Amino acid sequence: MTVTVGSMPNFRDVGGRRTRDGTTVRTGLLYRSDQIPALPADDVRALAGLGLRCVYDLRTEAERAMLPGDRVPGATHVPLDVLADDRQSMAARLLRLLTDPGSAESLLGDGRGVAMFVASYRSFVELPSAQAAFRRLFEGLAEADRLPALLHCTTGKDRTGWACASLQLLLGVPQDEVVEDYLESNRRILGKYAPHVAAFAAQGGDPALLEPVLGVREEYLDASIEAAVRAHGSIEGYFRKGLGLDDATLEALKGQFLVS
Repeated sequence: MTVTVGSMPNFRDVGGRRTRDGTTVRTGLLYRSDQIPALPADDVRALAGLGLRCVYDLRTEAERAMLPGDRVPGATHVPLDVLADDRQSMAARLLRLLTDPGSAESLLGDGRGVAMFVASYRSFVELPSAQAAFRRLFEGLAEADRLPALLHCTTGKDRTGWACASLQLLLGVPQDEVVEDYLESNRRILGKYAPHVAAFAAQGGDPALLEPVLGVREEYLDASIEAAVRAHGSIEGYFRKGLGLDDATLEALKGQFLVS
């Protein structure tokens, strides 16, 4: 069953993909989205129908203060500040740049935006705060009484994108399909920011500057995967050594999320 949440265009089920050994990632257990706004009644009902028990919020404290949004009724809210150790990360400052064409030009011009996002994706693997946040996330997802769950950041494409991609890779989804799922954010989220891009242009900003940072690119996800494999030998090594998850937790994750 496909659930649509109109105010959260990047809302979707993380499950449904086939793995290399012929199993399937179970649906109805983990959902991903952009930030939760002030929810209209229809969206409150849609989310309530999922029976969510936990909502994992990967945003910084500053992002949560700027756009606190609504809480999902009946769900425990779990803040996990992935970028606590890097307040200057592009992923954390994205919305502020939309209102400041001057800063956007100096920060993003001449390919700097792409380079900064590649660096941000490496930091999702390397930062101590990211390791701690993702460890808590996956420990929670391994517990049956915390599911179903919703995972989100601001746009639902970067921190959330890496969390979902790494889980799918751990479960055995082929990398090309993981990339395909990751790139789906472009179709879903870019339209949401069209009014912001128009306002940016009206202030004299060059909309082309925003394209690399409002969307996602395969090279961004590749940067996280390469950082994980370089440091830990494999994606499973990243979960074991980078995140410090033990055998029981990894087996529980696979047991929860894989179905024949």
